[in-house]
Amino acid sequence: MDTLARLIDRRAPIDPATACAEVRALFDVLAEAAAIAVVVDGKPVGLVYRDVFLGQMAVAPHLAARPVAEVMDVHPRTIDADMPAADFVEHIAHSATPIFRSAYVAVDKAGDYVGVGGLNSLLTSHRRRQREADEAMALVERMAHDIGHHLEGVLSFTERLEQSRLTPDASAYVRAIGDTSRDMNLVLGRAMDLRRAATGGLALSPAPALLRDLSDAVEARWAPRAAEGGSTLLFSYDGDPDAAALIDADRVMQVFDALIESALASGRGVIEASLKARSVEGGLKLDVRVRDNATGSAEVRLARVFDPLGAASMEDRNELALGVGMALAQGLTRAMGAPLRAEANLGAGLTLQFTLVAPEAILATETDDEPMMDARSAHILIVDDNATNRMVAEALCEMFDCTSEQVTDGVEAVEAARSGRFDLILMDIKMPRMDGVTATRAIRELPGRAGSAPIVALTANADPNDVATYIAAGMQDVVEKPIKPERLAIVLSALLGGDDEDEGAEAAA
Repeated sequence: MDTLARLIDRRAPIDPATACAEVRALFDVLAEAAAIAVVVDGKPVGLVYRDVFLGQMAVAPHLAARPVAEVMDVHPRTIDADMPAADFVEHIAHSATPIFRSAYVAVDKAGDYVGVGGLNSLLTSHRRRQREADEAMALVERMAHDIGHHLEGVLSFTERLEQSRLTPDASAYVRAIGDTSRDMNLVLGRAMDLRRAATGGLALSPAPALLRDLSDAVEARWAPRAAEGGSTLLFSYDGDPDAAALIDADRVMQVFDALIESALASGRGVIEASLKARSVEGGLKLDVRVRDNATGSAEVRLARVFDPLGAASMEDRNELALGVGMALAQGLTRAMGAPLRAEANLGAGLTLQFTLVAPEAILATETDDEPMMDARSAHILIVDDNATNRMVAEALCEMFDCTSEQVTDGVEAVEAARSGRFDLILMDIKMPRMDGVTATRAIRELPGRAGSAPIVALTANADPNDVATYIAAGMQDVVEKPIKPERLAIVLSALLGGDDEDEGAEAAA
């Protein structure tokens, strides 16, 4: 831990009888000294600040012959040299000490003089370390995103393998790989969301959500898992079957996940989960409750709810995963304006609940079926420098009865596109040698069919400014990573669905 001892100037102090002229000479020599301590028998009795002292000498030169004791600050900041620098910065932020005290005296446990520190250097060091910490966390977030992306790829393969004919042992191995990957992805996502919540960066994305569907999704996710562990999940939805609210359904699902997972981890039993929706002024009042009858100390369990990342959680990996989930649930419910409440039941177990009022939403009536891929098999060029990404894209193309070829960068993409044999190109953005935007511009300069093939960006960077850049370069659409099959199906259908009609018209002409 970074303490003040590393930041202080251990310069020799002066005696109270030292003439001001001598002190001025010292400041002239010690150009970096923010202050000089005045000490008697090892104990600090005063501090002379450079700027204040030199200002006094300029307007009152007659003080030159006077002892420094007459102009020194007899009540300087006196701080333990072993205090963490961050704690001292926090202390300064809430201190009423006059601003002119721009330096401090550092002492040891016995109160003896150790050195002098300047607030400017302290704050500069603190800002530098804060910047370094922010940069390190940004790197961790990027790495976490990449890890999550690779885990999505692993899950895509395991899901395909689970649908294949395998031996019992092979099926068990595939399920284990899939379960482990899902758990890792869940914990990783929760940890990063928790960090965003702590720094005010956790955003909610409200959208119209059918509450009955949300309830069905929770039950479908957790009823089988409860049964596997010897418990029973009873989920009830009480409300208008067609009621829809403007909420972030994914975030509400995360809260349900944490509450039900915590109940399951507390022992076998019956878990009653419910979502109740009632019309009120301002929208729909949503009451969410998870009640269990698990045995065990209610006091210990309540502590886990209200202090989910306490010392006990840090010592056990499973407890830590549960603690991160519960801490995230608390952050999410606070962000929704519906703080999480918990109480011990009269019998056994706990009841966890929250209530929020959300605007009522009207869902558009769907008149068309979900977009489906055209029966005609398309030939697709996959451009990505990451092998996992290429394999995931290939698997999805096969799912949609499309054939594909793969290249690893923009240079290879341009060369492959020259043949004109591709109906569509899936283009990564960040690649070595030539990035996706540059490659797209080069392909658009090719003559005929080669230069007119639809190009779709595959990227995790899909904010409006980025999308505008991709479209301006000649791309038709964007599919975010990790690739969702339904999103890719919509884009491929939109870009390839009309080709047969166009070809027929050309033939008729």
